[in-house]
Amino acid sequence: MNRNEMSLEIESDPRNESFARVVVASFMTRINPTLEEVADVKTAVSEAVTNAIVHGYDEGEGRIIIKAVTDVEERTLEVWIIDCGKGIEDIKKAMEPMYTSKPDKGRSGMGFSFMEAFMDELAVESEPGKGTTVKMKKKVGNSDRETDGE
Repeated sequence: MNRNEMSLEIESDPRNESFARVVVASFMTRINPTLEEVADVKTAVSEAVTNAIVHGYDEGEGRIIIKAVTDVEERTLEVWIIDCGKGIEDIKKAMEPMYTSKPDKGRSGMGFSFMEAFMDELAVESEPGKGTTVKMKKKVGNSDRETDGE
């Protein structure tokens, strides 16, 4: 079996952010990532989950669903972070570096920029009043790296 899937549902509690990123990092070990690739994914997942907590639910109660799929043959990880929060009015504006809808909360506005920098693909779907789905993809390994576990 070359594909493996997992799904996790957590409360929108800031204490669950570190748990979510560790779960996804552990899940991706099957495709033999480097430590740097694991760190990239952990950062991107952390940013997406934090966005759901802070912006999707305004730090209130809610649920966040994390889905991930690995493909051993393709050496890819796909991750979806899904919330049913308030949604994003203007995705393009929200994805601009340094833009934040919560400057008073000490937010840097770099969440989506970090996700884009650390992952190979990023797509955001959102509908006001219905929630947001952040889909990210990471290809691990390169032509210079041994892939037989050494």
